[in-house]
Amino acid sequence: MALEEIKAAIDLLMAEIVERPEDRHVLQEQLREKIAELRALGLPVPADLKQFEEDLSDDDSDDVFDNMPV
Repeated sequence: MALEEIKAAIDLLMAEIVERPEDRHVLQEQLREKIAELRALGLPVPADLKQFEEDLSDDDSDDVFDNMPV
């Protein structure tokens, strides 16, 4: 996939995450895959995407015990 296609897919995924928060986890995984494609091609990952990816990881760790009985 060409760089511009990957960037367009990333932009679309980020917009969908905002519009469809109920599907956030699925969309986040797709976003991580697109970022991995950039890395696999040896292309730099923009700083804002790196930060967004880190923020997603932080959000995921908060949800780990949400359904645990007390």
